[in-house]
Amino acid sequence: MSNELIEATGGGMAGTPHGEPGSAQHILQLVSSGAASSRADLVRELGLAPSTVSLRVQELVSAGVLTESGEGASRGGRRPRLLQVHAQGGVALAADLGSHHARIGVVDLGGTVLDAVDLPHDITAGPESAVDWLCGQVADMGARQREAGRAVRALGVAFPGPVQPAEGRVLSPSRMPGWHRYPLRDVLAERLGIPVTVDNDATMMAVGEHRTARPGLDHMVVVKAGRGIGSGVIVAGRPHDGANGSAGDISHVRIEAAGDRPCSCGNIGCLETVASGAALIRELAAQGVEVEDTTELLRLVADGDPQATTLVRTAGRHIGTVLSVVVNFFNPQAVALGGVLATAEPLVAAVRGVLYERCLPLATADLEITTTVTGRDAGLLGAGLTALRQNLPHSPAPHSPAPQDPSSQEESARA
Repeated sequence: MSNELIEATGGGMAGTPHGEPGSAQHILQLVSSGAASSRADLVRELGLAPSTVSLRVQELVSAGVLTESGEGASRGGRRPRLLQVHAQGGVALAADLGSHHARIGVVDLGGTVLDAVDLPHDITAGPESAVDWLCGQVADMGARQREAGRAVRALGVAFPGPVQPAEGRVLSPSRMPGWHRYPLRDVLAERLGIPVTVDNDATMMAVGEHRTARPGLDHMVVVKAGRGIGSGVIVAGRPHDGANGSAGDISHVRIEAAGDRPCSCGNIGCLETVASGAALIRELAAQGVEVEDTTELLRLVADGDPQATTLVRTAGRHIGTVLSVVVNFFNPQAVALGGVLATAEPLVAAVRGVLYERCLPLATADLEITTTVTGRDAGLLGAGLTALRQNLPHSPAPHSPAPQDPSSQEESARA
C-alpha cells in the first residue's frame, strides 16, 4: 500500500506512529473528535495557511477518507461545508491479545467496532503457534469484510508486553518464553500481505479511550487491570511509549506490601504479585477458595463474598498507592480504570480513596478518576485506529516524482 498521501501531508510512518501536527492523521483526529467540522475550523486549529489546509483536505476527500457536504453555521461570511470522516473509507482488522484470550474485530474510520469476537488462546505457547493462529483468524475475518464490500487497509495488534514502537518488535515480556526480540510486525505483514502496526496493549487501550471518548483531554493515564496490570499514558494529546516502549509499566513497581514475593520479571515485591488478577486467584486458592479465572473471581465479589471482596479492595489500594506517585509526578487530567478488574466497584472505590488520600490537593483538584467509557473495546479501537491512520488510502501526491512508465502515470492520474 502506498504511503504517498501521508508523506504529502506531512505525516510519517515508523518514525511518527501517532501523527504529527498538521498531518493527515492529525486532521482525521480533529474531524473525528468534533474539534473541527470545516476547513475554517482546521485553519484555526492547525495554524496553517488556508491554501495548505484546503490542499490537504481535498487529498483526503479524493482518497475517500473525508466527506464534505451540507452547510454549517455562518460566522459572518459564507456558510462552511461540513467535514466528516467517511466510515466506508476503509477498515482495519484489530486484535487485542491477552495471555489466555484474544478479542478480534474490525474498526472503521469513524471509530466503530464491528464483528468483534472473544476467543480463547494461550499466547505463552510461543510466537510460532500464536502467529499461525492469529493469521488464520485475521485472514478469515478479512475475507468476510471484503465479501461485505469493505476495503481492508491494515491490521492493528495490541500486544500484552513491551513493544519497540518504531519496529513492532516484542521486548522482554514476562511469562512469555520465546517472544524476546520477536519481529511480530514484520512477520505478520509478510504472512498477511497488508500493513501491520503493533504496540503495547495498555497503550492501545489508552489510545482507544482517548480518541473516541475523551479527545479533549491532553494528559491522562489509563490503567488496564486484569490478569496482569499495565497502564497507557497520553501526553499532550498523544500516546507516550517512552524510549524503549516500557512507559506506563506500573506492574513491576516494587511496593512494601508485596514483601519478598517473587515476580515473573525476576525481581521481588512487584505490584503484580499482590494486585493482579492472577495474584488474587492464587491468594484465594491459598485461603481454600478455588476459582478458575477472573470472571469467577468477580462473580464472587458481585455475590458479596467477604474473602474475594476484601482481596479486590486491597488490590485497589495497592494500585492506588503506585498511581499516587504517577499522579503527583505527571499531574494528569484523568485516571481511567479499565480491564476486567475495573468492573469491580470495591477496587475502583479503593483506588479513588487512596489517590485523594496520598496525592497533593493541587494534583487532585480537577482530577477525574473513573472507569473507561470504551470498556472491552478500548484496545481494539486503539489498535484499529492507529493502523488506519498510519496507512491511509492512496491519493495522488502533487509533489511526488512522476512515474517513468507512461502507462503507470496515466493510471495514477485516474486514481
